[in-house]
Amino acid sequence: PKGKKGPQGKRITLKVAKNAVRVAFNGRRRLDLSKMGIATFPKCILELADVEELDLSRNMLKKIPNIIEKFQNLMWLDLHSNQLDELPAAIGTLRNLTYLNLCNNKLKSLPEELTLLRSLRTLNLGLNCLETIPTTLGTLRELIELGLFDNALTIIPKSVKKLPKLEKLNVKRNPLPEFAEEEEPIDTVKRIESLYLVEKKDLCSSCLQTCEGEREELHKLEDMTPGPSNKPSFPSLVTPNSTARDNEEEWRMK
Repeated sequence: PKGKKGPQGKRITLKVAKNAVRVAFNGRRRLDLSKMGIATFPKCILELADVEELDLSRNMLKKIPNIIEKFQNLMWLDLHSNQLDELPAAIGTLRNLTYLNLCNNKLKSLPEELTLLRSLRTLNLGLNCLETIPTTLGTLRELIELGLFDNALTIIPKSVKKLPKLEKLNVKRNPLPEFAEEEEPIDTVKRIESLYLVEKKDLCSSCLQTCEGEREELHKLEDMTPGPSNKPSFPSLVTPNSTARDNEEEWRMK
């Protein structure tokens, strides 16, 4: 229809919202509206504003209205994987929050009111468009985990680095000078994958000829080697799936 702007998303009714309330393992009541195709914050959930946990992740939300301040009991708020480009000032009124996940949005800046959340222990701001973060983020002295990966940050304030309880600070894939990696040297040496030790007398003529050819190759490699090394070194060797585990941790901080 004429005048339609963008996706309308799924309409959430109060009945749908009530059926989405669950009791978490910690005994808190969680309103789980994740992966519901929501494009607009459903005002009907104000009737359930006494929940302790709210999950609106993996939707199409572009804005969180100031009425979020009605959820004064919130301790856990998950807004990851939406289309948010800003946060309301009212976010600072949720003083009981200990967990806030804003990962994978389009945030370009943070409101100063975010620093009023003095009970926060986990804050995930990864996968956004942040070029700076306020130095006042250093007032969140209860922070244990802070995710800033995959942004456009060129500096991390000292006040943030020196947070007294901070155990995990993830700043990977930001253009930070102190984390610039040196280019790895190109290894031009051919590696031998297998080595067989047998006595010469036990070899047939064709095998002996093959071994002599391999021995000549080894002599050539010795001439190309710049200097002797007592022990082989494999600095780039990693355990299987270690990279996959690291990436999985970054996407959702628990």
